[in-house]
Amino acid sequence: MSVMEEQRARTRRSFTDEFKRDAVAMVLDDGNKIVDVAQRLGVGEGTLGNWVRQARIDRGERAGITTSERAELADLRRENARLRMERDLLKRATAFWVKESGQ
Repeated sequence: MSVMEEQRARTRRSFTDEFKRDAVAMVLDDGNKIVDVAQRLGVGEGTLGNWVRQARIDRGERAGITTSERAELADLRRENARLRMERDLLKRATAFWVKESGQ
């Protein structure tokens, strides 16, 4: 199996919010090292490190975009895309109406 085929064969694991919270608590509250907790739980060190970094941001211990701000930003981007599509549709409809009424 080639490297490309092997990468495609892997499935992306997903973790519940509760699992993430518990893993982060083991690092931040219990004082364990990320490496140790990641190995014990079978999670990548980088993945757990990302969860810990985001938890520190959410707790106000570190600068950055909080989880709620990130969700709000995603909602605003979705709304912005929808409004752009509506605007473009109205532009085309107006141009068509002007063209048809001018003849």
